[in-house]
Amino acid sequence: MKRAAIVLSTALLLTSVLAACGSSSSESSTSTTKAVKTSSASTVEGVLALGRPVVLGHAAGENTAPHSTMFGFSESVNAGVDVIDLDIQRTADDVLVVQHDDNTKRTTESDLKVHDLTYEQIHALDNGYWFASSCANTCTGKPETEYIYRGMRTGKVTPPTGYTADDFAVPRFSDVAERWPDYVLNIEIKGDAPDAFHTADLLAAEITRLGRTDSVVVTSFKDDVIAHFHELLPEVMMSPGLDTLTAYVLAGGSIPMWEKILQVPPDYQGVEVFTPSYVEKTKAGGYVNWVWPNGAGEDEAGYLDLFERGANGINASAPAAGVAALNTYLEQLEE
Repeated sequence: MKRAAIVLSTALLLTSVLAACGSSSSESSTSTTKAVKTSSASTVEGVLALGRPVVLGHAAGENTAPHSTMFGFSESVNAGVDVIDLDIQRTADDVLVVQHDDNTKRTTESDLKVHDLTYEQIHALDNGYWFASSCANTCTGKPETEYIYRGMRTGKVTPPTGYTADDFAVPRFSDVAERWPDYVLNIEIKGDAPDAFHTADLLAAEITRLGRTDSVVVTSFKDDVIAHFHELLPEVMMSPGLDTLTAYVLAGGSIPMWEKILQVPPDYQGVEVFTPSYVEKTKAGGYVNWVWPNGAGEDEAGYLDLFERGANGINASAPAAGVAALNTYLEQLEE
């Protein structure tokens, strides 16, 4: 009974934390950021064949740059990430935008529903408005001087050298995909069915148009959304949703190889999810473990610990620290 209770508790906590992760100008405008770096591998299979763990830049490195901005993505790439991580929503005029929440309150100066806005309306907002220098990610109630990127979108403050006002806006999915064509993208479809089905339809069309079927990983917390997208583009690598992962933790079994990249948190409220037995089981099954720290241990020491525990990838909110941890880990292997 005690063992069963522990297993059930772990599963419930996994369900809770996976759900919690869902809580982080003109159409012709283009970004003119710094020179584009090249990636270590330009396809999913290439990334998996590198022979080492990888670093993803979670939501444009949200702890060190404004969430989901072209500025943040560029800084993540410059830090040396292997994979770009992003969330997508769709606007009222069916444009896919890189946006985590279903409203704009957490990152911009306005509290508006994404689905009620056209692309031009959401793109005009200041997406660096609530990023403060004294806290990770976004926070309110800080002195004005701590909001170091506020006003760069609107032209009140001059952006850093090499960047423009557009780099602090809410970008389109295509902006990121076209800006870094040789980087693998880890894409989460936000929202629930049936609305998320339409978002999935738009994403499948964009991926096909851009020729990116072999260079994206697509996921959602909703298994029905994943199944819908898989029917549209069965050749695209995906990660399993909440129900599939919970069942796997509870009862084991197998997950199809088109969902072989498993994305889980290390722990939640003191209960370990990314356990040695979990790592052993997943690796024996041929699965790949990409871990998202969920806001805890988001520093070099925390990332290094995850690599040492068997993570094949870390979705780091502090990308430079993630890359530093990876380099330290690889140096340790050579000793």
